[in-house]
Amino acid sequence: MEVLTGFLLAAFCGYAGSWYFGLIEGNFALLMLMAVVISGSYWLAEKFYFWPQRLKAVEQLDREKAKRHQELSKMGIDRVDTDTGEARDRLLMQPWWLDWTAGLFPVILVVFVLRSFLFEPFKIPSGSMIPTLWVGDLILVNKFHYGIRLPVANIKITQGTPVARGDVMVFRYPPRPSVDYIKRVVGVPGDEVAYLNKKLSINGKPVPTEALPEFFDESVMRYFKQSKEKLGDKTHNLIVDDDRPAFIPGADDFAFRDRCNYTVEGVVCKVPEGHYFMMGDNRDNSLDSRYWGFVPDANIVGRAFFVWMNFGNLGRIGSFN
Repeated sequence: MEVLTGFLLAAFCGYAGSWYFGLIEGNFALLMLMAVVISGSYWLAEKFYFWPQRLKAVEQLDREKAKRHQELSKMGIDRVDTDTGEARDRLLMQPWWLDWTAGLFPVILVVFVLRSFLFEPFKIPSGSMIPTLWVGDLILVNKFHYGIRLPVANIKITQGTPVARGDVMVFRYPPRPSVDYIKRVVGVPGDEVAYLNKKLSINGKPVPTEALPEFFDESVMRYFKQSKEKLGDKTHNLIVDDDRPAFIPGADDFAFRDRCNYTVEGVVCKVPEGHYFMMGDNRDNSLDSRYWGFVPDANIVGRAFFVWMNFGNLGRIGSFN
């Protein structure tokens, strides 16, 4: 078992290391599931086999101690140094290969359940959601809001709350599902989304906006035009770059692309059933549905709702729309 456990731990470390250095494309959900299965198997083996075996060994030691006392008593020897405390401790002690597997199972299981079905932490890597979310924000994502999904398979098992316009959603990037993206829901199934001359309309109605003071983006040391926008019953701030053109350059050949019409003014798309149209709040610095298409329901990870830490700016901690 020591050799097998050493091989399994080395395989896990090798997988994690290769993923970290970019040699392979990792899947954390799959890694966690494997860790739960393997450590759980060791935990069951420890509970029903290895621990009872160690108890039997201690009982055998105690019987031998008692037998030795009886033999010495028959010889008239009543006082003898037969302390077996250290030997008992060694027999009861978990070997390293059980300590690093069965011993970690409860912790791994709790993390797996929390991350898979309740809340998952993410780090914002880019400025596509500025001014709502900044680079370096550590956020929490509600995994059950849109319905609980089986880990790895991502199959929905509860209905949950329907996706609404204005939600900030984490999803699997359609061109590369192993990568998680975060954007705002702009269009739900059946909507006609028009983004023309940097003005957003839903089903022919302009989305209400209100001009705000300019936003200073510290990451690029520039001021941008800022507005307050209302999508559904949610209001949020957004920024636009007047120096960028309105047309969408380099849009991919994605599924249902025939539902989108690109012009020099921008794009108009009809959202298909079971899909969503996503945009970043940093409208001219966001790779979103305008470029790579619609997000299928199967790609949904959860609804982002809280910044729990930003080590460069503690004032960022709190909820957001």
